[in-house]
Amino acid sequence: MMAVAVRCRPEGRRTGRAAFAVLAVLSLVVGAAVAQAQTPGPDELEQFEGREFVFEVQVPVNVIARDGAAVRGLAAEDFQILDEGEAQTLTGFRVIDLAQIIPDERRVIETDYGVPPAARRHFLFLFDLSYSAPTSIAKAQLAAKKFVLENLHPTDLASVGIHSVESGPQLLITFTPDRAQLARAITTLGNPRLLRLATEDPLGFLIDVPGPATDLTSALDVGGVNSGITEMERSMSSYLQVIGREMAKSERNYARGQISRWADTLHEMARILSTVEGRKHLVLFSEGFDGRLLFGRGPDSSDEEFRRETDLIERGQIAQVDTDQRFGNTQLQTQVHQMLSEFNRANTVIHTVDISGLRADSLEENRIRSVGRDALFYLANQTGGQAHEDANDFGAELREVLESSTVTYLLSFQPSDPGDAGDHHRLRVRARAPRGAQLSHRMGYYTPRPYGDLHPMEKRLLASDLIAAAAERDDLMMNVLAAPFRAGPNQAYVPVIVEIDGGSLLENHESPRLPVEIYAYITDDKSEMRDFFSRVVTLDLTGRQDTFVNTGLKYYGSLDLEPGEYLLRVLARNALTGATGVETVALHVPTFESGEPTLLPPFFHEEPGAWFLVREQPADQYAKTTVYPFTVNGKPYVPSAVPLLFEGGDDEAEICLVGYNLGAGDLFLQSTVLDADGERMEGGALSLRERTVTGIPGLDKLVAAFDPVDLPAGDYTLRVTVTDPATQARPFNSIPLRVLN
Repeated sequence: MMAVAVRCRPEGRRTGRAAFAVLAVLSLVVGAAVAQAQTPGPDELEQFEGREFVFEVQVPVNVIARDGAAVRGLAAEDFQILDEGEAQTLTGFRVIDLAQIIPDERRVIETDYGVPPAARRHFLFLFDLSYSAPTSIAKAQLAAKKFVLENLHPTDLASVGIHSVESGPQLLITFTPDRAQLARAITTLGNPRLLRLATEDPLGFLIDVPGPATDLTSALDVGGVNSGITEMERSMSSYLQVIGREMAKSERNYARGQISRWADTLHEMARILSTVEGRKHLVLFSEGFDGRLLFGRGPDSSDEEFRRETDLIERGQIAQVDTDQRFGNTQLQTQVHQMLSEFNRANTVIHTVDISGLRADSLEENRIRSVGRDALFYLANQTGGQAHEDANDFGAELREVLESSTVTYLLSFQPSDPGDAGDHHRLRVRARAPRGAQLSHRMGYYTPRPYGDLHPMEKRLLASDLIAAAAERDDLMMNVLAAPFRAGPNQAYVPVIVEIDGGSLLENHESPRLPVEIYAYITDDKSEMRDFFSRVVTLDLTGRQDTFVNTGLKYYGSLDLEPGEYLLRVLARNALTGATGVETVALHVPTFESGEPTLLPPFFHEEPGAWFLVREQPADQYAKTTVYPFTVNGKPYVPSAVPLLFEGGDDEAEICLVGYNLGAGDLFLQSTVLDADGERMEGGALSLRERTVTGIPGLDKLVAAFDPVDLPAGDYTLRVTVTDPATQARPFNSIPLRVLN
């Protein structure tokens, strides 16, 4: 039996058809504050992308007891939110207790756990290539990979990035539930010599080709970390040493300017991270910069220069003292402070991991390491994070953070005075909690900015965050149809048809040029990304906008999958207005060679020219030779994701039923019509017209007709069952449909 791979169009959506489209392909560019209970914490703000008609702020709150354990048992009446000092009315309250969410075989998809995006924990593992030796980074990689594979909760999302002064921060992989891709990103740190992904993933979910169903135990040893020096290790060592030599040269010549640039690029990264919903934990692997350039030189009786400067100051000759060297550079201090404040506003905690302890050094290097450690402590302390002095043990210490954030109270409210776009509002959260408890929460929000004002990386993260959350969104009204066709013994070709309503695409859109972004990703029952496709389609609607309003865009893409259970995530977005639609589809790919009878969803034929139709661009020779699967008796047709039928119409709708291993004898068809509440309806008639000859063993294509007789206007589900009288096998499948007046 196969799950229905379709999504229904809600009431009120425009439906219609149109002509061919001109298209072009474009490319995409690429901590929480802690306060005593009932006591406001430091200013912390976060960007929210809202909608014109609904602007709701969600505030995840962790309440932490004195012993570091999560406080349970609080209710909505125990909390109060103040927006710029004004008490707000809670419009939503939810408790998420990760300790109660235990992975089991019934939850094959991470979305089955039901954790809302704003309550999810996000971890960004950032490797600092500017202030780290290659040997230290190599060992830190193993520690980070172990933490990802062994300590994260199934609902946690994680990302991997690298940072250098010259290149700034780079996200190697976006926030994802895919532990295998995270492990691969940590292992390679983006080294192109070690990656095999032929088509770059524009949203950054895949850094390398997905392998067979991944054993995470083997993923821990990716690259032969425990089996001596391999070719991968030699390549990584060479890759990091080249970067290290450039960094060392830059540091000798531009030490203070390097820190300034380092702070600037991280400041920009913090601003971009504010786009991502939920609490973010940035884990920075670094040896730290020379803190004396920021804080100045502390008292040291063995430092002759320090004693000489002290003597000059006491004699009033301070002009002869290098005050930046002595007290630190004021401009640099301001710059770093602003950078850390931006992380606070982005609801991001920085946890620093000093990886210099993973190598043996001289006494002088140990002294330098000490001032680098001071800098790392400062970064963590100013954002409410933790400073870890040993990368080998950071996982044990970070587990305390995981434990304290096990319970999240998700509070929602609609601002009484949201202000202008880009305005920020300070939030205070009070709670009736046990004595000595602490609150950890976001401390503010930004009033939404226009989509066009966002940084390209912010737009990318908005899309990837929605894909990772697999939460449906209906700014754009869309339908998705996906079905697995046998392509080989253990391989299925899965066409994915995406229908996007034209009226919703053109809402608030003025230009005749309409760029539409389409992304489709599919995860298996281990939450690993198995395949994807993406496209930016640009339509020229000059003189045809009125037609398009009542029709829409229909896109044909495809995926290649092995047998298993999957979750398909499809996102479409108007690239100018930011209007977005997200649909998720549960998909079962059968083992065709097992001989199990299988029926695909009923394929209703659509009239030619019914949509602005665009088909995927082949990425390789294999795609160019793939046979179009929607044919019957040698004639191609285009199936409808949600068929539109007319009440009392004279014509029956033609259907193609595709099945595998249905049996050799006569087949019997049965149809059942269910209303929107799942109740069986009297009405609707299905008839078998022809069992075609396909010439392919095991493949059947049945031509049938459906008459919506006696069905009033409304939304329904048509379930079709095919029975083999000889074996009594009864495979079935279904599709949503709509009956119009």
